[in-house]
Amino acid sequence: MNIKEYHAKRSLLLEHQPHYRMLCTTCIQPEFGCYCAQVHAFDSKINFVVLIHPIEAKRRIATGRMSHLTLKGSHLIQGQDYSSNQAVTDLINDPEYHSVILYPGQLSQNVSPLNTAERTALFPQGKKLRIFVIDGTWATARKMMRQSENLKQLSRICFTPAKPSNFRVRKQPGAECYSTIEAIHHTIELLGDSQGFNTATREHDSLLNVFER
Repeated sequence: MNIKEYHAKRSLLLEHQPHYRMLCTTCIQPEFGCYCAQVHAFDSKINFVVLIHPIEAKRRIATGRMSHLTLKGSHLIQGQDYSSNQAVTDLINDPEYHSVILYPGQLSQNVSPLNTAERTALFPQGKKLRIFVIDGTWATARKMMRQSENLKQLSRICFTPAKPSNFRVRKQPGAECYSTIEAIHHTIELLGDSQGFNTATREHDSLLNVFER
């Protein structure tokens, strides 16, 4: 094979080799779908811990990751059974924070009908509020709660959705089933003022803005 034939064969091989899309290392999106420019991080005065299921972590549209990138000081921890996850246990046991988990059900305190004073009284004074949020399908979320012994000890809060979910990319089980980022936004809407965050500034709408993008 002469040099001309070699270059011709090499060009042909390069032309037919697989082409892989470059992914943003921050939002894990293809270059054309990167939303990092739309992320405007803010401090909600509530510390959020997003517990993301491994299946959810692989999805292109993982709103838990979106939330983490938009919320200053938040945590994103991947797993399924967090019983032996030292990082989660340390966050729960941090004496500076009062930790609860956002999870619906009969054992949960619905914060929607409460006024600001009642919402403030729900949590001990002198401690910052930390809210754990599960990011996964409804089926995986139930399994994560059932398996994670350290999450079971947390007080639970929930809310009544104010309007249907706007998650158009993936089908939700029901109109009242919010995506993780919508749930966090609504939680800030309800509890932000009681924790020193001024909801009138609408800074927390940054979550919905990147979600819409």
